[in-house]
Amino acid sequence: MKKFTNTGNKDTRSGFGAGMTQLGKTNPNVVALCADLTGSLKMDEFQANHPERFFQIGIAEANMMGIAAGLTIGGKIPFTGTFANFSTGRVYDQIRQSIAYSGKNVKICASHAGVTLGEDGATHQILEDIGLMKMLPGMTVINTCDYNQTKAATLAIAEHKGPVYLRFGRPSVANFTPEDQTFDIGKAVHLIEGTDVTIVATGHLVWEAILAAETLDKQGISAEVINIHTIKPLDNEAILNSVKKPAALLLLKNTTI
Repeated sequence: MKKFTNTGNKDTRSGFGAGMTQLGKTNPNVVALCADLTGSLKMDEFQANHPERFFQIGIAEANMMGIAAGLTIGGKIPFTGTFANFSTGRVYDQIRQSIAYSGKNVKICASHAGVTLGEDGATHQILEDIGLMKMLPGMTVINTCDYNQTKAATLAIAEHKGPVYLRFGRPSVANFTPEDQTFDIGKAVHLIEGTDVTIVATGHLVWEAILAAETLDKQGISAEVINIHTIKPLDNEAILNSVKKPAALLLLKNTTI
């Protein structure tokens, strides 16, 4: 069974910040917008290095989405940053009307997803954000598992044409994917080959799925682990090909993070 090494717990939002810092240096069309949460979204370095390409909108998320949509008309690639709740639920109409329906090249980047930020209370939590975004026409939905993958995904979506929802979090979680990885949108990652059961995981639960597979291996059960980092478009082929082998399918949905 393949083994994975945690190189040190890191928060996935910092992977986003690292990706933005690199994009600031390599892609002059990338601009960043934030709704008064620059520190929480780890956009400080981008702001410091490229103040002319950073827009602090304040606590006006709907306005931020409208501005982002407008910036695409001039050829810019806007990355918006705030919490998942405020990136989706609060501004669903603006995303639907101004971004999704018209196919605007906006990257909606959301931290503090799910209920992991218990200390911030229910008003800052959201579970239905993935569902809201995946229903929108033309919207790509990505949910990354660790720091390295989040950084790679941030770089990849800058090259992707069309609206993207990139979801990550605040907690420090295991960092185990390659630092030099290439992120392929819509392509699942087979982490562990198995023959008895398939575990399909996304987001922070991917590491937990690996640990579960290790536990099952000790009991003589061969578990396959697939990292579904892209929720839309979903890699149906990878899942179907896997479940043809085992007798059962265990689906771990990222509904708690």
